[in-house]
Amino acid sequence: MCSSWAQSVAWIMTIKRLGVLTGGGDVPGLNACIKAVTLGAVELGWEVIGFRRGFSGPLNYNPADAAGSEIHLARLNPDIVRTINRMGGTMLHTTRTSPDRIQGPELPPFLKGVFPCSAEGSFDCTPHLLKVFEALKIDALVAIGGDGTLTYAARLQREGMAMMLVPKTMDNDVFGTDYSIGFSTAVSRSVEFVNALRTTAGSHERIAVVELFGRNSGETALITGHLADVDRVLIAEVPFDMAQVSELLKRDRSANSSHYAIVVVSEGAKLAHVAAPKSGAPDAHGNRRFGGIGEVVGDEITKRTGIGTITQNLGYLMRSGAPDALDLMVANSYGTMVVQLLAEGKTGLMMAISDGKYCVVPSDTCTQDKRRVDVSSLYDPDAYRPRISRINEKPMFLY
Repeated sequence: MCSSWAQSVAWIMTIKRLGVLTGGGDVPGLNACIKAVTLGAVELGWEVIGFRRGFSGPLNYNPADAAGSEIHLARLNPDIVRTINRMGGTMLHTTRTSPDRIQGPELPPFLKGVFPCSAEGSFDCTPHLLKVFEALKIDALVAIGGDGTLTYAARLQREGMAMMLVPKTMDNDVFGTDYSIGFSTAVSRSVEFVNALRTTAGSHERIAVVELFGRNSGETALITGHLADVDRVLIAEVPFDMAQVSELLKRDRSANSSHYAIVVVSEGAKLAHVAAPKSGAPDAHGNRRFGGIGEVVGDEITKRTGIGTITQNLGYLMRSGAPDALDLMVANSYGTMVVQLLAEGKTGLMMAISDGKYCVVPSDTCTQDKRRVDVSSLYDPDAYRPRISRINEKPMFLY
């Protein structure tokens, strides 16, 4: 997946001021990466400016009102970041703002009438962001995020902004890397909670349905189910038949001396021929949250089998709290790599891991394909459970 390729700028890059932001959903390890970037940069004599709330920070920064726009910045130094790696989340805060498709309510007042509205009713404010980076004298920008954040970061690189990308997502679905910050902690939390739920499910002799995040990729649910040794796992990549799942779980419960069973469900899992349920009001981009499939599955199991169910959506709990040791290691390493590569005059890269080794790929690699569960080698779509066909020579998290 990775190679030794790295894009070197034609001129020797002299960094004086480095920008950094976090976008998309929060995961444990973001603060550790911010700290590594900051400490490495300051050691080289660079200033570090954090943009608050992802790309919403530079979007809302008005170069004509620098003093009033300071609230969108965080000027970072070793003292400010000294302890942040011990905490989850991101001290810079985060949003899912994508400046190339801003809806009317998101458009800052000082930008109204500046950009034309597209046929879809959105605004592309990319030229404004480039002006902001120029006004703030940002020589390079580090974007830490998932698919959405990194896709837009790759766009900025094409537009001429020196970018470095760091993949993070608890779904571990960024294409171009075997590992993204946050995945290990999310799985560790989920395994812990699933196993804790066994006492209640067993005490009441019920079937427990545990819903996990995972809109398009079922890797988190798959690995959680595998490590927690649950009875069945429903992943986003494979539509499931409710009658068959219900019957399998009924048998699982009967075969268990404690008379309970557990099924783990990705939030993006779909009943065959039925769209995944979504809940809540649409966001600024018209998207509605996935969620609620666990309740659907639980209700259907009871209806079809007469057995009571416990439905638990772990939701944000699975990505809350401090990072585990692996996420601390990867986050720190990615952040350190960013500074080392910039110091070598390299840009337009995404940090990555391939075959157990740290490496880099071109920044637009994340846009070239989708990373999904390898169903043929990791999952039994008839039995709805993990099936690892071969371990030898597989990566640490199996694919």
